[in-house]
Amino acid sequence: MTICPIVRFPDQRLRQVAAPVTVFDDTLSALARDILDSMRAAPGVGMTGPHIGVAQRVVVLELPDVAQPQTYVNPEIVWMSEETFRQEEGSVSMPGVTEQIERAAKVRVQYQDLNGACHIEEAEGLRAACHQHELDQLNGMFWIYRLSGLRRNRLIARYEKLIRLQR
Repeated sequence: MTICPIVRFPDQRLRQVAAPVTVFDDTLSALARDILDSMRAAPGVGMTGPHIGVAQRVVVLELPDVAQPQTYVNPEIVWMSEETFRQEEGSVSMPGVTEQIERAAKVRVQYQDLNGACHIEEAEGLRAACHQHELDQLNGMFWIYRLSGLRRNRLIARYEKLIRLQR
């Protein structure tokens, strides 16, 4: 079990686009385990390579509706519904603050598993929001940049206050 340090906002690594995975080996499996262990310790329900400083396109989700955590390598959203919904979101990289984000209600995600096999998954609700949130992170779009400037600035001020109080 390896719990890695989590990259914290405003670290610029959270704004970088993660590189595609090209080698499917034991190192990739170890990375997925490290992400899972770190996510559980945070705690969170979804996490990416960039959250632990590894700029690779790997996502791990552990949602209450599925018995086992799921790993998505090189995920891409190939379709999203026009219907939207609002979901409370936050990040292990910015603990203690959350905000409502509007997302597509349903998505279709194409991805590879740890062996490199291709899959397609349809998701809605929380799972759809998690896919969009984590894919944004892989693309260098930290979740708060989905907020209006005013809401984002207020959230950052709340987060900075939390950090000051913890010192």
